[in-house]
Amino acid sequence: MRNFKIRPHHGLCIRFFEGKGYSSDFTRNMVEIIVMLNREDPVIQLHTDTDIICRSCPGNINERCKSFTKVLSYDNAVLDFCRLKNGQQIKWSEFSRAVHTKIIMKNKRESICSDCQWNEICAKKLPEL
Repeated sequence: MRNFKIRPHHGLCIRFFEGKGYSSDFTRNMVEIIVMLNREDPVIQLHTDTDIICRSCPGNINERCKSFTKVLSYDNAVLDFCRLKNGQQIKWSEFSRAVHTKIIMKNKRESICSDCQWNEICAKKLPEL
């Protein structure tokens, strides 16, 4: 089984993703990753730096996010709410479940990433979850 590095806040992004993105390459990469994660349920490593989703993001400049400080705060908040640690390895399904039960179901998402440019999409989808 392969091991993938995933930014903790991407646990939220994946949950709310609806096919929109920074570019067609980003959107295509995101869809492929979501399908793979749900099909294979791999062990992931929580990683507060660029990951497999970031590789197609136009904000990824030389393997460094141009919004690093902002998204690092998102990552750390997800880790705190889920009681997980940077570098921790966990099955995708377990991480996804933790994000759902400890953040989404407890209405904590907006306290993490309300200043994200995609916040409106997430806010509209929240009642569906």
